[in-house]
Amino acid sequence: MPAIQAPLRHIVLFAFKPGAPLADLLAQFAALPAQIAEIRSYEHGTDVSPENLAQGYTHVFLLTFDDAADLGLYLNHPAHVAFVGEVQPWLEKALVFDYLAA
Repeated sequence: MPAIQAPLRHIVLFAFKPGAPLADLLAQFAALPAQIAEIRSYEHGTDVSPENLAQGYTHVFLLTFDDAADLGLYLNHPAHVAFVGEVQPWLEKALVFDYLAA
């Protein structure tokens, strides 16, 4: 019986600089699943926590991949590379965290 591998989750947190074209940047990120077949699921949101511990991060993105190889394909995909080039100048800071879902 083959081993069952947990899906790989890719969490991205952004804190944007003032004046960032949020609608455009968010639309560009949301367009990636249609361009990159390895993305199994995508969701995003903004901080609504009453705990006040977001440390300036305002937007979160959660992408799911089958495995690390698919994540690697995503990271190097021309559409992702282009998006990073568009969003990077508008970021105050970013945090990325990957884990295998349990």
